[in-house]
Amino acid sequence: MPDTRPALFWFRDDLRLADNPGLTAALAEGRPLVALYVLDTAIPDIRPLGGAARWWLGRALADLAARLAARGGRLVLRRGPAREVVADLAAAAGIGAVHWNRRYDAGGIALDRGLKADLKAAGIAVHSHSAHLLHEPWEVATKAGEPFRVFTPFYRAAAAQPTRAPLPEPPRWSWAPPPASENLADWALEPAAPDWAGGLRAQWQPGEEGAAARLAGFLAEGLAAYAEARDRPDLPSTSRLSPFLRFGHLSPHQALAAARRAPQVAARDLAKFESEIYWREFSYHLLFHFPQLPERNFQPRFDAFPWREDAAFLRAWQRGRTGYPIVDAGMRQLWQTGWMHNRVRMIVASLLVKHGLIHWRAGEDWFWDTLVDADTASNAASWQWVAGSGADAAPYFRVFNPVLQGAKFDPAGDYVRRFVPELARLPADAIHAPWQAGAAVLRAAGVRLGETYPRPVVDLDAGRQRALAAYDTVKG
Repeated sequence: MPDTRPALFWFRDDLRLADNPGLTAALAEGRPLVALYVLDTAIPDIRPLGGAARWWLGRALADLAARLAARGGRLVLRRGPAREVVADLAAAAGIGAVHWNRRYDAGGIALDRGLKADLKAAGIAVHSHSAHLLHEPWEVATKAGEPFRVFTPFYRAAAAQPTRAPLPEPPRWSWAPPPASENLADWALEPAAPDWAGGLRAQWQPGEEGAAARLAGFLAEGLAAYAEARDRPDLPSTSRLSPFLRFGHLSPHQALAAARRAPQVAARDLAKFESEIYWREFSYHLLFHFPQLPERNFQPRFDAFPWREDAAFLRAWQRGRTGYPIVDAGMRQLWQTGWMHNRVRMIVASLLVKHGLIHWRAGEDWFWDTLVDADTASNAASWQWVAGSGADAAPYFRVFNPVLQGAKFDPAGDYVRRFVPELARLPADAIHAPWQAGAAVLRAAGVRLGETYPRPVVDLDAGRQRALAAYDTVKG
């Protein structure tokens, strides 16, 4: 006799209806469905969301709840230790099968493994699915069967494997009577006093519909010049898909398939976009195989690196008051919008960890709290790449010069003017190094160094030499 008990689908970082393998499989069983989201409040090994990501989650859950309601269902919201919450709800609701999509951090894996054992012991079937990545981390390995540690060979090996077509939204919905749900407003995910999220609300539309609109906009306006223009923060030249991928409003299968279908796109532009998708894959590959990536140096020799404690430098960096306009523009863009252009992320990170010799974890922590796309794998892998302590890291002697980087990638100074308005009247040849401008130029622009705009927190040449000397102590 068939098991007609309801199926439970546990939403996590996969807040979408289309191309959601776990959700599709749960409905394909023919059982009535219970849809659940758990705000886990008691797992020490799973990092709590930062402020910007909490704001995004609140909007995303409201969107998901509305989409499920339009299909006749309800999103059940619960708070508490997820292992207990899911098991207790499954027992109380008479669930026959639980489905979820896999995650790859150590804490999440351990929780899922324990919960799976609990549910099976209670006579409940459990199914985990692949939805967050193009390839599972154990599917891509060197010829010796080892994890890749360098991106380019990883990319070649992963890209040589076929990818599946995105799944459509499930065609039929059947709902079980929903268990009691908490109210989303009671979770207070959005800031209230003070409300600092106005810039985020103006910039983003969290949810599956917002993801589709952003993807369509990128394919129409950004992909055709992506290889060259993506490094220009003054242009709308990047995809800005990262928060939608992070929360699973969009899958990498959907993004890649849509880009490959785009008409009249040059091979180099498509290849560059694909490589960015695969950098995300590589970051998760590293996180799965090296689970301490967010906390520890990937290269242990960096445990002896002579990092500095400099609260004033760190605070100036966080506030966008370093005296280096491209850096300050990036840090203010981050605070105002919850996002920063990727080229500028590298520039600001280099100033902190190399010119400032401040530990990469201080920067990673700040990004975790302020980015709407804060992602355990990508955030840690990218900070360690800049610091030189990671896999396939930038060489230690690569120290970004923020003046040269600004002049190259924001040549007219439009990006700086947008986010550092006190410099808006400076000419392009002075805007990236205002301390080098003549007194008449500064006066005409209304800039008073040390008053309306700070002087540099560090001398670039001296900071670079100090960084190289520090890196020499762990070289080899």
